[in-house]
Amino acid sequence: MLSRTRRSRVPSRPFRLTVAASLATVALLAATGCTSTSTDDADGRTALVTHQQEARVTVVGGATAPERAVEASRALFASSPVAVVAADGDAAGQAEAADEAERLGVPLLLAPAGAPTASPSAGPSSDSPTTGPSVLAAELDRLGVETVLAVGDVGAIDGAGVEIASRASSVDVPDPATPLDDVLAVVAGAEDVAATATARAAGAEVQALPEGVVDLQASGEAIDALHASTTTDTVLIGSSFSTVRDAAWSVAAARSGAQLPGGGQRFFPDRRFVALYGAPGTGALGVLGEQDVAATVQRAADVAASYDAASDRPVVPMLEVIATVAAGAAGDDGDYSNELSVESIEPYVDAAVAAGQYVVIDLQPGRADFLSQAKRYESLLSRPNVGLALDPEWRLEADQVPLRQIGGVEAGEVNAVSTWLADLVASKGLPPKMFVLHQFRLDMLRDRASIDTSRPELATLIHADGQGSQPDKQATWRALHDGAPAGVAWGWKNFYDEDVPVLSPEQTMADVSPTPDLVTYQ
Repeated sequence: MLSRTRRSRVPSRPFRLTVAASLATVALLAATGCTSTSTDDADGRTALVTHQQEARVTVVGGATAPERAVEASRALFASSPVAVVAADGDAAGQAEAADEAERLGVPLLLAPAGAPTASPSAGPSSDSPTTGPSVLAAELDRLGVETVLAVGDVGAIDGAGVEIASRASSVDVPDPATPLDDVLAVVAGAEDVAATATARAAGAEVQALPEGVVDLQASGEAIDALHASTTTDTVLIGSSFSTVRDAAWSVAAARSGAQLPGGGQRFFPDRRFVALYGAPGTGALGVLGEQDVAATVQRAADVAASYDAASDRPVVPMLEVIATVAAGAAGDDGDYSNELSVESIEPYVDAAVAAGQYVVIDLQPGRADFLSQAKRYESLLSRPNVGLALDPEWRLEADQVPLRQIGGVEAGEVNAVSTWLADLVASKGLPPKMFVLHQFRLDMLRDRASIDTSRPELATLIHADGQGSQPDKQATWRALHDGAPAGVAWGWKNFYDEDVPVLSPEQTMADVSPTPDLVTYQ
């Protein structure tokens, strides 16, 4: 379950990302004896001042709990006359200290176990520069702390120029700071009692992720909670967030609230997709065009449901709509590709959304390039339930014609499309998109090992399109897997008219190994 405290909303700021100031920087301050950045009140004493966020997303992702406690303090407080300190590893002491920090409205910091807290002016110590006691002393100095409430055995806090109090009753409650009620602190795991208490003390709304969840896109419950929050800024607390490639996008996508059927925003390996393939208005190119829009969506649902018993994952219906159709004639633009209008595809997208289905638009560019064609459909690709498929069979050279030659594409062109699409997703705060690459011969995706699959905004899938006898299809399936880029998902196509025999859902799940993530019908 999510633990939540609601706060009010303040005006938004431009979307940016920062990582909380590293403790290596804090250690440098300690070693050089830099002066405090605290704010003094009229009496010359340190005032309690919260730190307005400079970016929409801040990551507090240090390797240890003491490190993250300091990062949270730096992210949320500009100065504080009081700080609460507990010992790292002392669960009971930290729980008590958290209560006191929240009551006082001040940061909670952690003293590394078994070492005194040296003065920041005392020079480097033998401790690690990111976890040693000088880091705690440096943060006390930065905050302008005058009194430390020590809870439990925190060791000696030497030379930091502060009064040490061991009883809460002896510490005066500071005048309250302006609460950071525009900040949402998202906490992964139960290790960050100190950083979480600091967030609450600063007036932030706090969301604790469900147990075991470290990926915002993987949890429907987390997405619902972030979407419901009226805050504008986010602080991510937890070591797992340090590995998130684009935390700003991850938060924006979660805040969008858009989810796949079954919850969450991750395609694989949590679910399996079953799709109808074809072009609107004609059955010649696949079963999608054999009926009207409403009947197509219903047929997709029925075909997907036929996999429920055999699939070990939830099954999601999908439509793969051919948006640009390779043509035997050059056409007015000379590219041997007929481009459907956005308006002709929109009814399929709208109906699929209403039915809880996913849509992929497929490109057969002829002599055009994939990127220029993809950009034609930016308005559709800006919708959360629409992905993109590239069909290199129909990507031809200047002297080639569809059905006379089988095309292919260089990895560089694929990467140009995936970069554009991933950037579109990131810029609009969309959830991840499925990115499908069709292939039935190795030379259709040239230099395939160089295809970039690293962008978290995309789930890349290689779709094996071979038709004919099952032994031949299985041989193609195995050959395509050899040397494939790491981390890709896999799609298998069943042809109603060309396959001998057509596999049943049970046979597709049992006989195709590894079991496909996407099964398409044409």
